[in-house]
Amino acid sequence: MDLFDAAVTTPDGRPGVRAGAPLAVRMRPSSLDEVAGQDHLLAPGSPLRRLVAPGEEARRTAPSSVVLWGPPGTGKTTLAYLVAAAAGRRFVELSGVTSGVKEVRAVVEEARRLLATGGPETVLFIDEVHRFSSTQQDALLPSVENRWVTLVAATTENPSFSVVSPLLSRSLLLTLRPLTDDDVRVLVRRAVSDERGLAGAVSLHQDAEEHLLRLAGGDARKALTILEAAAGSLLDARGPGDPRVAEVDLAAVERAVDVAAVRYDRAGDQHYDVASAFIKSMRGSDVDAALHYLARMVVAGEDPRFIARRIVIAAAEEVGMADPSALQTAVAAAQAVQLIGMPEGRIVLAEAVVHVATAPKSNASYAAVDAAIADVRAGRVGTVPAHLRDAHYSGAERVGHGQGYRYAHDEAHGVAAQQYLPDELRDARYYTPSDRGFERQVAERLARIREILDRT
Repeated sequence: MDLFDAAVTTPDGRPGVRAGAPLAVRMRPSSLDEVAGQDHLLAPGSPLRRLVAPGEEARRTAPSSVVLWGPPGTGKTTLAYLVAAAAGRRFVELSGVTSGVKEVRAVVEEARRLLATGGPETVLFIDEVHRFSSTQQDALLPSVENRWVTLVAATTENPSFSVVSPLLSRSLLLTLRPLTDDDVRVLVRRAVSDERGLAGAVSLHQDAEEHLLRLAGGDARKALTILEAAAGSLLDARGPGDPRVAEVDLAAVERAVDVAAVRYDRAGDQHYDVASAFIKSMRGSDVDAALHYLARMVVAGEDPRFIARRIVIAAAEEVGMADPSALQTAVAAAQAVQLIGMPEGRIVLAEAVVHVATAPKSNASYAAVDAAIADVRAGRVGTVPAHLRDAHYSGAERVGHGQGYRYAHDEAHGVAAQQYLPDELRDARYYTPSDRGFERQVAERLARIREILDRT
């Protein structure tokens, strides 16, 4: 959980929690045993265990730089806190959004000074490190190589593209998995009963719990924030000194997040029913029905990334080459939703839904690849024709590789009359374009192409 929003630093540099901090901050795990959903990182003897273990030997063998990659609310900041809290390390947090090289260098210089004078080690936590430029990330390299600080960098973006190679190669990459509903359920129930949280002052109705988990979408911080808002309104209305336990029901959760009472049932049937109807409405070109089911999912708090993925799949599976631009729109919408978030993301999703639903439909590409896969799985593969084999390595010419190959760009219409499929599949036809939309033009061109190829 990224829970440093209201954290404070004690006079000796250690992380702490201020009085009256939000519930998500108060419930920050105090040990690795309280961390939810990341069992693959918590095995005995793992690098993460060594990072938080007491003792000089454990620290000496632990990595000096760690990149934590995972979705929001999965535990990146919590793990950074635990690394810092271990063995009394000094903790400094910077943000990739608001900090620059000047701030990084100031932290490193202070860390070096403390080490030289027998002071504590420093854990430098950089949240959203993907927001740092290449120059800013390069400024971290000397401190990592010389162990002047223990760097813990967190990112929601793929580090292979967002972290510079020299820093990534010197770092241990730990990938955090999305939290399941059961993981978040454990944290929510702990917050209800734990003295650090609501201390049993409220109970959580099952309907309310399920709705809260769905709204959170695997984000533990979001779940605890909604719970605190719902419980707070009930406790404020109850009045001081009232010993009764207030029940957080579905209505309280819905008021807390300001959404209408549009429900999926607890077993999840309506969740999948609505998603199924959404896809089938786009396939059936009923744009109004598709927008209706989109609205139901948006209002019920469905993860917009789930919705966007369904639209991308529909664009490829249902529209295909009848309108290739539908897939471009769907992919752009999925990227835009991640960029701008909700509620504005609903506009982007609606635009993609309208495009996919109103586009001409063809599943010919989908059927074609499945037919080709069926042949491969059935053992109908054959050998690659000799003239198509790689002829660039030494000795290839002696075995006939590449001999007789005709370069398509040198031929009329850019199509060379030669065999491409293995002999066993020479007459195979997988792709049968429809007569709808752009695919009608594809069908006409493909007929001419196959006429040329069939001359071989």
